[in-house]
Amino acid sequence: MPIQGGTDVMVELNFDLHRPAALLDLNPVAELAEWTSGGDGRLRVGAGVPYVRLITELGNRLPGLAQAARTVGSPQIRNRGTVGGNLGAASPAGDSHPPLLAGDAVIEVESAARGVRMIPAAEFYLGVKRSALEPDELIRAFWMSPAGGPQYFSKVGTRNAMVIAVCSFAIALHPDERRVGTGIGSAAPTPRRALAAEEFLAAELDWEARLDPAVLARFGELAAQAASPIDDVRGTADYRRHAIGVMARRTLTWAWNEFRSGHFERRAG
Repeated sequence: MPIQGGTDVMVELNFDLHRPAALLDLNPVAELAEWTSGGDGRLRVGAGVPYVRLITELGNRLPGLAQAARTVGSPQIRNRGTVGGNLGAASPAGDSHPPLLAGDAVIEVESAARGVRMIPAAEFYLGVKRSALEPDELIRAFWMSPAGGPQYFSKVGTRNAMVIAVCSFAIALHPDERRVGTGIGSAAPTPRRALAAEEFLAAELDWEARLDPAVLARFGELAAQAASPIDDVRGTADYRRHAIGVMARRTLTWAWNEFRSGHFERRAG
């Protein structure tokens, strides 16, 4: 079992959920802890870059992901935990998944036998804690373009800090393409986009005007309909569905107000 920060692996070991025959320590692989800006302007962020560095070094270029990173655990967890580990665990409740989906991230994985493979985030999640990663592949990095418009992340928990999400929602405005990206967390077997809600905004959003309340309300309804939550100890399915709709409306309002005010400044690589 590969281990980097250990924030998921060690919990499972401590609770005797898994007893792997061996642990593969990835910390000596220095390349995993690096990020670079590619020739196409996209950012390549190594799987071992911890949350705290995402916040401090990339927060202005990947604001939605940085907002999500700020909600992860305690400072100790943010110092050790990584997006690569979040992807490897593939939990529906992982905080980094919604902004990765909203921002059209691509996951770079590699096998010694077959080489490098690029997997769009929308195709990476296959089921509860199941991903498109093959048994002989490791996650090297994720690729993501610097924000071209405002991005926001919202999370509901049973308390204000150090909590697994009851549900979460991310939004990314892409003004140059006249579209909006979304991501839903902890409200379906996998993280997912609210595709019908995105398509609705692509057809109905007037980028030169104030946000129409009817458009905002319908966006929230479609986002809620995209969820397929369950009842569990952290919340009911009905509550999660309702909360997704509320967070969708709020995040779109925040992003739209920032966009229309002209306060957003594009941050290239």
